[in-house]
Amino acid sequence: MIDFWLAAGLLLLLALGFLLVPLLRARRTQPEKDRTALNVALYQERLAELNTQHAAGVLTAAQLESGQAEAARELLADTEGGEVVTQTRLGRSIPLAAALLVPVLGLVLYLHYGASDRVELSREFAVPPTSVAQMTTRLEQAVQMQPEAVEGVYILGRTYMAQNRPAQAAELFERAAKLSGRQPEVLGQWAQALYFAAGRQWSEQIQALTDEALLGDPKEATSLGLLGIAAFESKRFDKAIGYWERLLATLPDKDPARAALQGGIERARGQLAADGKSPVSEPAPARTGLKVQVALAPALAAKVQPGDSVFVFARAVSGPPMPLAVKRLTVADLPAQVELADSDAMMPQLKLSNFPEVQLIARISRAGQPTKGEWLARSAPIASDSAAVQHLMIDRPDP
Repeated sequence: MIDFWLAAGLLLLLALGFLLVPLLRARRTQPEKDRTALNVALYQERLAELNTQHAAGVLTAAQLESGQAEAARELLADTEGGEVVTQTRLGRSIPLAAALLVPVLGLVLYLHYGASDRVELSREFAVPPTSVAQMTTRLEQAVQMQPEAVEGVYILGRTYMAQNRPAQAAELFERAAKLSGRQPEVLGQWAQALYFAAGRQWSEQIQALTDEALLGDPKEATSLGLLGIAAFESKRFDKAIGYWERLLATLPDKDPARAALQGGIERARGQLAADGKSPVSEPAPARTGLKVQVALAPALAAKVQPGDSVFVFARAVSGPPMPLAVKRLTVADLPAQVELADSDAMMPQLKLSNFPEVQLIARISRAGQPTKGEWLARSAPIASDSAAVQHLMIDRPDP
């Protein structure tokens, strides 16, 4: 910061120069101004004397004119080379006071509105951190200065989780969820932090967060993994296998996490066998799902934005209110055809094939919340095994 303050000081001196130099220059020209005023007074006195003599008959008109011309030449000679002085009413005190107040006022305004702390932080960030503690400190400073930056809040929360500080991480993920419009990935991280902060104890809040995350994204990895862990630790090994197999299906073939996840599934199968229960069989190929064609009414084209989220889901006509299968698009993708199948189920026990009749819903949500939006389309009840393409036209306000 030393070079910054040096540069600021040089600029301040330059500004003071604009104020003080004219004042000093005016002081140097003051004697010349006084001498010129004296010459003018003598000239006027000489003219008065000539006019008096002419009135008394001492001087003729020609002599009067010659004397006036001579007096004018003397005045011109006396003032020749003199500098024209501009009259000013500021005097000396006002410019001096301004010269003192300008730097003080500038410093006060900068300390209040300036960003010296951000300048210093940017200098620190330019140098790679030498330790995890230093990196964490920098992230904390960045979040403190930019509390509305969701990326910084989220990254600091992940850092706290890596350092086994789940309670602090949960507070940050809660902030990030509000800032991001409750994105599924953030909700999953928040639920996981709460779970470990509570000593691996499940709660209704954690269940609600994982349900909301999977409603927004049925393949949200953190929620699926967390539900599997909780089920395994509560000895619900069949549920753990179901969640982990869903998660395994979302991972790339070369993902290093696949081996650990597969190991967990095998341990759960082994526990089922040790308890005298039949191991959960490999999931059968999912049947063909419901094909849904989704479009936007032309009258709404100017009222939505391309990035607005579009949730397409099926809900049981007679059953739980939770969606059975969900797909997420954006307005820019419309019109589009999606397929809702058992593989899109939020929970293994709530599969599309388990319910004979369903209702299809398409919702536009600018905030990215699947349970609340601005525009909506609903279908009449249909059979869950219908092979016909179903059409949804989003054309009404979401109540």
